[in-house]
Amino acid sequence: MTVRLPAAAAAEFIGTFLLCFVGILAIHFAPSRPEAAVGLLAVALAHGIALSVAVTAAMPTSGGHINPAVTIGFLVTGKIKPISALVYVVAQLAGATAAALAVYVLLGADEESAAVVAKGTPKFDPSVFTPGMVLLAEIIATGLLVFAVWGSAADPRARNVGGFAVGLTVVADILAIGPISGGAMNPARVFGPALVAGGLWDQHWVYWVGPLVGGGIMAIFYHLVLWPRDAQRKIDPDSMQVPPSQRP
Repeated sequence: MTVRLPAAAAAEFIGTFLLCFVGILAIHFAPSRPEAAVGLLAVALAHGIALSVAVTAAMPTSGGHINPAVTIGFLVTGKIKPISALVYVVAQLAGATAAALAVYVLLGADEESAAVVAKGTPKFDPSVFTPGMVLLAEIIATGLLVFAVWGSAADPRARNVGGFAVGLTVVADILAIGPISGGAMNPARVFGPALVAGGLWDQHWVYWVGPLVGGGIMAIFYHLVLWPRDAQRKIDPDSMQVPPSQRP
């Protein structure tokens, strides 16, 4: 059964809202500084748990992308139609923006609440890390995330584990690169807070280029090297033969 695009967009909106709402507030309330050990673990777990729930809940309707980098990876490998991909990305960006706005209003809709939203946006310290270092960290981490998505959800041979494997990968990635780049791995995660809080655009390009490049490379690699196909019998699962959760 083909997924209804409006319903899929709604699922992507809500799932991305969940991830960003929890993520921003988790960073705000995390013990000590987010880059400290306890704070970093709390932030990583909050994002991982939220994404696990979001992906699992959205999977029957939209496939549970919850990330433009994931959607673009499916687009470049022919697993989602261009119009569907565009709608997905718009829904994800809208969900992230709505989450940032919700936090802003929830905490008082003033300068302090705007600062909370800004604090909850992945960013890096240019006095410690160069844009190139941050870019590489985001490329690697997003590639690993997309590998988990393809291997645990998109692949026809995958066992049904919901979003659990994807969430665990996000936890591990944030623990690894959180102190370097903030561990975004998701352009929507940066776009929404930047739009609401403002003044965060100077580093913005890194969090689009890194995830899209990393996610795209891994998607193409998985599709060309690991994707199940039988050349002799001319069997190559297309987008309508993969699990329903990943059909356009």
